[in-house]
Amino acid sequence: MKQGRLGGVSPLVRNIVLTLLLVTLVFSLAMCAQPTPETKVVKETVVVTKEVEKVVTKEVEKVVRSNEATLAILHFSVIEGTTWSGAHDRAAKRIAQKYPNVKYIYREEVGPDVAVPFAEELINNEGADIVVGNAEFMGLPLNDIAAKYPDVFFAAVIGGDPTVGPNFIRFFPRQYQALYLEGLVAGALTQTGNIGIVSSFPIVQVMRRQAGFFLGVQEAAKLLNKDVTVHVKYVGSWYNPTEERDVANTLVTQYNVDVLTQQTDSGSPLDVAKEKGIWFVGKDMDIVGEYGWATTDTVAISFDTRWEVLYERMVKDWLAGDPKPENVLYLGMDDFMILADGTKEPTVDIMNDGKVGVDAISPKAKDLIPPEIIELVQARRDAMLKGAWDPFYAFEFVSNGTGLELEGLPVPEKGKVVKPANEMPSDEWLLFKFNFDLDGMNILE
Repeated sequence: MKQGRLGGVSPLVRNIVLTLLLVTLVFSLAMCAQPTPETKVVKETVVVTKEVEKVVTKEVEKVVRSNEATLAILHFSVIEGTTWSGAHDRAAKRIAQKYPNVKYIYREEVGPDVAVPFAEELINNEGADIVVGNAEFMGLPLNDIAAKYPDVFFAAVIGGDPTVGPNFIRFFPRQYQALYLEGLVAGALTQTGNIGIVSSFPIVQVMRRQAGFFLGVQEAAKLLNKDVTVHVKYVGSWYNPTEERDVANTLVTQYNVDVLTQQTDSGSPLDVAKEKGIWFVGKDMDIVGEYGWATTDTVAISFDTRWEVLYERMVKDWLAGDPKPENVLYLGMDDFMILADGTKEPTVDIMNDGKVGVDAISPKAKDLIPPEIIELVQARRDAMLKGAWDPFYAFEFVSNGTGLELEGLPVPEKGKVVKPANEMPSDEWLLFKFNFDLDGMNILE
């Protein structure tokens, strides 16, 4: 046997064999490793329309994802018997109906202490790609795990906290637009001059919505030369049927309210309106046509929130492989979605018994409302659908001296003009800094 050989194999051959084995082992380990989202820079042709139409090709960063998506919603309350979670549930079902490649899963009665465990269960066990907290207080904890799951979109409703992230989306509809239209109807209907709101908490989200309603009431009162007061009493909870009933009864019996609405989520205020024989103005859904909770003999009008318009934006961004989706969505009546059946739906609208617009006003109520108010509702709704008018642009904001003091932002003193007429506040201000009631509102203890 010659020197330099071992077992009949030369050192050169042995090294080649060992190298091949090592490469094979590394490749096998790589194939067995957990796959991670792959980011690629791709060329995409887009059409840009300004003064003229231009076709340009640009490089965009996209994540290579599956063409299927699972939308998971954590509902803070039960779904059945609520307008808020009920509207979110309906929205997700409409998304799944339009997009067969999108699956909807959910959990109910999710508090802030279990939002993260539920989210991780839905991600790891059921393949959730988009996880939504449908209220701020229990949706904010999702941001704690957003970096851990970079290919999952997390989203939370905006209540007043400004936290966002690359894959942590905040969203809310411009409900105040439809609430303004409701206010026109309510202001025209009241005979006692007293309108009541069963409300939840004095937070930015709630004060902004109540302001929209109040502006409509005040405009109707001015046009009809009426003296109308809006009374607000807080329950201290989003969903407490017993307390909501007590507050509603107090408003009717002690403050002579003959038009009642709510910024809470149970059906108790509506029950009181039916029992007392007064008008009710609904919130979040068409409670007559969708739930059959009452008839148009009690419900003068409702506003309907189509959360699916916002969810569609998230779903499209995820399916398109956008690694950095739009992380603040604040959509209004001039934003819309085409449903599976071809219906064009704006983000919010007035609705009642399956009808929209002025046709949604209760026939019984319509007979009591002067024609100039009906015409104004029609004109203002049409303008908002076109994005040509907004109550928060048109009217001035004068502080009532009541509200919620925020860090570094005290409640403006009573009578202070915070925003002049014909000036649009920024979205940031509306979403996070609207911390006062409008002058003339009666905030009860």
